[in-house]
Amino acid sequence: MLFERIENMFTTASTQGHGSLLLIFGIGIVFGAIIQYSRVDKFEKIAGFAMLKDTIVPKMLFLAIGLASIGLYFMIKLGYAHYHIKPMILGGLIVGGALFGISMAILGKCPGTGPISIAEGRIDVLVGAIGGLVGGLVFDLFYDDFFKKIMGESMGKTKLTDFFHGHEDIAILLFGIALVIVSIVIPKKELLDSADLNQLEEVEQATPKANVHKITEH
Repeated sequence: MLFERIENMFTTASTQGHGSLLLIFGIGIVFGAIIQYSRVDKFEKIAGFAMLKDTIVPKMLFLAIGLASIGLYFMIKLGYAHYHIKPMILGGLIVGGALFGISMAILGKCPGTGPISIAEGRIDVLVGAIGGLVGGLVFDLFYDDFFKKIMGESMGKTKLTDFFHGHEDIAILLFGIALVIVSIVIPKKELLDSADLNQLEEVEQATPKANVHKITEH
C-alpha cells in the first residue's frame, strides 16, 4: 500500500503537465542550491526574522514573490502556465496559520527549507517532518467528523486581478515592482550562528584589520 502511494505520487507529478520528472528534479536541485547559498535553511535565519534581528528571509521573500508575481502572471497570459487557486476558508486559514506559525517558531524551518535541512542531516527537523506527516494523517482521518466544522464555509476563490478589471497588467507590474523595491530597501541584518562566527574569526585572523572592517559591515 505504501509503495503504491509513493508510485502514484510520482505518476501524478509526471502527468500534470509540469514537465518531466527529470525537469522537476532539476528545478528542485536549483531551488536547494539557492536556499543553501542564502543560508535561509538555518535556524538563526527564521528565528532572527521572528525576533526582527535578521532580515535575510523577508528580503528574499519579497524579492521572490515580486518577481514570481510578474513572471507567473504573464506566463499564464501567454498560455505557458495556469492558475490553481484554492478557495478562501476563514476558519482553516486562522487555525492552520496559527499551527504553521507555532511550528516554525519551534523548528525554525518552513516546508521549503525543512527537506533541505533533513538532507544535511538535521535529525530535529526530521522529527518535525514526521510530526507533520502524522498531523496530516490525523487531519485526513477526522476531517468529516471534526475538522470540517472548524474550517467553516468556503468564501470562494479570489485573485488580486479581480479588483482591477481592465487594468490587470499594470496592477501586477506595479505590485511586483513594489515588492522588489521593498526587498532592496529593507536594511540587511544577520543573526550569525556558531559556524558563521568561527568563519568570521578565521577571516579576521587572516585579513588586515582595515579589510575586516569592510567585510563585517557588508
